[in-house]
Amino acid sequence: MKYIKDLKDGDRISDIYFCKHKTSAVTRNGKPYDNLILQDKTGTIDAKVWEPNSPGIEDFDAMDYIEVFGEVTLFNSALQVSVKRVRYCREGEYNPADYLPISSKNIDEMFSEMKTLIQSIENPYLKKLLEAFFVEDEVFAKAFCKSSAAKSVHHGFIGGLLEHTLSVTKLCDFYCTAYPILKRDLLLSAAMFHDIGKVKELSPFPENDYTDDGQLLGHIVMGTQMLAQRAEKIPDFPHGLLAELQHCILAHHGKYEYGSPKIPAIIEALALNYADDTDAKLETFKEILEDNDTNEGWFGYNRLFESNLRGTRLS
Repeated sequence: MKYIKDLKDGDRISDIYFCKHKTSAVTRNGKPYDNLILQDKTGTIDAKVWEPNSPGIEDFDAMDYIEVFGEVTLFNSALQVSVKRVRYCREGEYNPADYLPISSKNIDEMFSEMKTLIQSIENPYLKKLLEAFFVEDEVFAKAFCKSSAAKSVHHGFIGGLLEHTLSVTKLCDFYCTAYPILKRDLLLSAAMFHDIGKVKELSPFPENDYTDDGQLLGHIVMGTQMLAQRAEKIPDFPHGLLAELQHCILAHHGKYEYGSPKIPAIIEALALNYADDTDAKLETFKEILEDNDTNEGWFGYNRLFESNLRGTRLS
């Protein structure tokens, strides 16, 4: 099959894709059409079914696998598929592994590395709290390892939450060597906990969409609630230590306009904010580069970076 990341303007396709999203709409002239998001393990692409009632369009819904016949076009600087025909596909015609994006890194090895970091924590209360989530709670640990870190933007794939969390934790570990004033146990614990609410904010693949609680509360609030609930079960867990840990979670987006309920007030919260932002931004840029065949030339304006972006080249 031709993967989405390899599609170019003018390509004709006749392959099976996962229909992640489907909505009906009407043109200005009153003609019905369907908006689709097609997905494979390399990414997603918008698609339009301009004549949804034609004989060549079989019945299908979101979360179905469909064989798509159409043409790739460029619209507003983004690729989309103009769909001519659709065939509903049944189990056995496709391999689900081809359609769900997954981390390029070994998930078991990453989780083992994170558990090694947990064992390096000296504070008995923080270590017990970490073990309560990542070692003793097999249901949570399994969900954490399979979750994405976002619906889109960065680490939006199976294992993405683990990959992002491990990267942030390792950055924080480096910060502790460069700035010994940082309390390593608090910072690394906060790094490993900072996005745990995302196991509740986002539904599992293949949906990978916001849950009702995710929309109403968000992962930052839910994460701090999860910490409080577990800490209550640990005898004599220091209130001040829990408050500092929760503050790091509440402040890890750094600014109110970025969805942060609090602004960093302690140095560990500030370090976590920068580590989180660094990994998210570099991963986002890396994914942009990987979506470009040559990594050369200008990619156009990106709203997240507020700049026209370009790949680098050695002289």
